[in-house]
Amino acid sequence: MARRPAKTVGLVARGGGVALGEAVFRSLCESLQAGSYRAGDRLREEEVAQRLKVSRTPVREALGRLAARGFVEPAGGRGLIVRNLDISEVLELYAMREIMEGAAARLAAEHASSTEIEALRDIEQAFVEDSLTDAAEMARLNRAFHEAICRAARNRYLDDASRELQDWIALLGPTTFTVSGRPSTSHREHQAIIVAIAARDGDKAEQLARAHIREALRCRLKLLQKQ
Repeated sequence: MARRPAKTVGLVARGGGVALGEAVFRSLCESLQAGSYRAGDRLREEEVAQRLKVSRTPVREALGRLAARGFVEPAGGRGLIVRNLDISEVLELYAMREIMEGAAARLAAEHASSTEIEALRDIEQAFVEDSLTDAAEMARLNRAFHEAICRAARNRYLDDASRELQDWIALLGPTTFTVSGRPSTSHREHQAIIVAIAARDGDKAEQLARAHIREALRCRLKLLQKQ
């Protein structure tokens, strides 16, 4: 049976040497990715602190970081609201994502261990098991798939940039796996990428990864047209 990646939890984890403000920031970013917060939603210090069971000081710090990065903006009255990206920002975001995912796949073809390649297959098998029932879980497993490729690329700067890009993608709202037919085409695209990485074919892996993101953009634009 495929080894399913663990889900993130809602509360802030203590310990591990991570400052509380950083932990709250990461928790809020994960909530954005999970769709717990959507564009236009209001974030208030007190409510976030109660939900995460922390004091308001680290929450204030985390919200300040979100505002500095442009993920949230001041709302009328108290609190902040999650930003809504315009179409030009969406196109720019996916253009950069295509470049980065392509580079990650190329580097993974050069550096991925057999264990890492097998882990990609495990994630994809778990993705297939959810492809008829749970779009949110597919989205989570899709992130795990792309994160695993980025780690296998062995480039810390690409990894950091990719994580920040994922935070921006979280602002876009519903997953593209709600588009009819997208789960099955994405699965085929993922399988082809894995095959290219396992074959150590960097050119093919990059080509397939970039095409995969272009198809994701096509589905994203479909969703935006319905809003």
